[in-house]
Amino acid sequence: MKCNMGKIDRAIRIVLGIVLLGWGLMNSCIIADIVGVILLFTAAIGWCPLYVPLGLNSGCETKKEEDKKASEEQ
Repeated sequence: MKCNMGKIDRAIRIVLGIVLLGWGLMNSCIIADIVGVILLFTAAIGWCPLYVPLGLNSGCETKKEEDKKASEEQ
């Protein structure tokens, strides 16, 4: 499982996950709780399964590849 989320994507997911989880707990909305937990979990592991079939990558692998190329050139 490769990382496919960048730092900004992960930060947004953490904020939205906390907001949805809190709102769902206060209003007894199980769907908001589930979505909040999913957002927090994907942010924690840095991998989104929905990104794979859509071919999305918000920057995690790109940075690692650039760092490898830079170190090889030196």
